[in-house]
Amino acid sequence: MAGTAFTPSILSRPVYAGLVSRGATPAIMLAEGEGALALMALADHDPAVMGHAHIIHIPAGTGHGAALQALGPAMYHEGPTLPAVLPRLRKALGDAHMGTALYIAGTEGVIGQVTAEALAAGVAAGAISTEHHGGAARRMQCVHCKGITEDVVTDPFICSHCGLSLFVRDHFSRRLGAFQGVCVDAETPGQIPAMQEIRP
Repeated sequence: MAGTAFTPSILSRPVYAGLVSRGATPAIMLAEGEGALALMALADHDPAVMGHAHIIHIPAGTGHGAALQALGPAMYHEGPTLPAVLPRLRKALGDAHMGTALYIAGTEGVIGQVTAEALAAGVAAGAISTEHHGGAARRMQCVHCKGITEDVVTDPFICSHCGLSLFVRDHFSRRLGAFQGVCVDAETPGQIPAMQEIRP
């Protein structure tokens, strides 16, 4: 199953090229929701990829856990949310040897946060393979108060911390795993454009 196709944008906007097998090398795989389908397709294309794989799965209301376990990974762990599985992910990243591959499939918010964790742990960007599955909701940081608002689906949106109306920008911080939001009416107070649904 192919991931989401996004409209081309500025250079900092992440590109999710799809999961590409690195063969029978040690691997950490994190799948959220329908992202599990990407791991299944990867294993179907190259079954050897599962021999040394540690799968961390966030079902997000889907029923793919049994199918992922049937792929025969070396380790399988399931948790209800990203915060719940972060200790497991951090331990796996800390224990990883050079050459370990990281596969991430799910929504933009999860991909961004897991990528940020991996980069902070010293994983080379070239060892990370990503595939987007899910809606267009974004994880946004307000550049004014620095607060993070999860699952933003409209542009503009209201910062959940300071209450400013923010413009959804494509500028992305890899360190934070979040897009950046800027006050939409800073120069013309009170003149806020109508909200629109964010599209890929």
